[in-house]
Amino acid sequence: VLFRSVGEALQWLTEVDRQYKLTNDQYGMGDFIEDLKKNGFISEEGPTGEYKLNPKGEQDLRKSALEEIFGKLKKSKSGEHKTHHSGQGDESTTDRRDYEFGDTLEQISITDSLKNAQINHGLDNFFMTEEDLEVMESEYKTQTSTVLMIDISHSMILYGEDRITPAKKVAMALAEMITKKYPKDTLDILVFGNDAWQIEIKDLPYLKVGPYHTNTVAGLELAMDILRRRKNTNKQIFMITDGKPTCIKQGIKYYKNSFGLDPIILKQTLNLAGQLRKIKIPVTTFMIATDPYLQAFVRDFTKANNGNAYYSSLQGLGNLVFEDFRRNRRKNL
Repeated sequence: VLFRSVGEALQWLTEVDRQYKLTNDQYGMGDFIEDLKKNGFISEEGPTGEYKLNPKGEQDLRKSALEEIFGKLKKSKSGEHKTHHSGQGDESTTDRRDYEFGDTLEQISITDSLKNAQINHGLDNFFMTEEDLEVMESEYKTQTSTVLMIDISHSMILYGEDRITPAKKVAMALAEMITKKYPKDTLDILVFGNDAWQIEIKDLPYLKVGPYHTNTVAGLELAMDILRRRKNTNKQIFMITDGKPTCIKQGIKYYKNSFGLDPIILKQTLNLAGQLRKIKIPVTTFMIATDPYLQAFVRDFTKANNGNAYYSSLQGLGNLVFEDFRRNRRKNL
């Protein structure tokens, strides 16, 4: 469960404690709150003593399930993402192969090469040839620049469905994974409603839906502008949305239509997906909805961009479905 504030979470927990007697006379909720502060999970700020969540308190949500998103990366400078390219890379593996012209002395596996020479020529007349040499494979690592887009339009809470909570969970998991496991990467976060603007990682737990439409185009355009300034070879966009663009900007005015998928808005959105494909920036969409026509839009968008898509139920990320249009297959994670 995600709450709008630490105070709201503590109030809920206190009520649960009152009903189910989670604490006792020796250790009460007040002691628990003090322990949270002592251990650096929360702190009191401002004249009213409002509790704030510290970085240590951010939960690492499903980061292992998101690892595969970083696949199929191009060779680049040293980073932390493994690629499928092998050769004279920067991390040794357990794989071995025959020596090839151009391999360096440091790559040769002395133990395996001596063993081959012994098997091939025997100990009585021991010698070594080029055919006996084995080389340790190495993997390239890459650095990646990622822009994380989060939909905060009103549709994320319409019809009695809370879509912003699972969106925040996915966002925090991605942010935590990238910043902790891939410190050489860059991560920029933006939100989009009628317009799009950047936010900081620390703002993620407190995101709120506004009285906005969904201007997916504005979000993608801002993401492109951010990535143009990044020097890394590999660039990508993560978009968390309910899959329904309802707004674009035409000059100084907004063109809006919340009823179904408007052809004018849809065309501009898909055109932008194609532009991103041409400059080799894939978009991975996290779809926080189950409506068939919304999923159909995400499939069209993903196909136009040659990107990826995950579908999540509102219960969480346990039944994510990963669509990989590059391999034209579907699998359950």
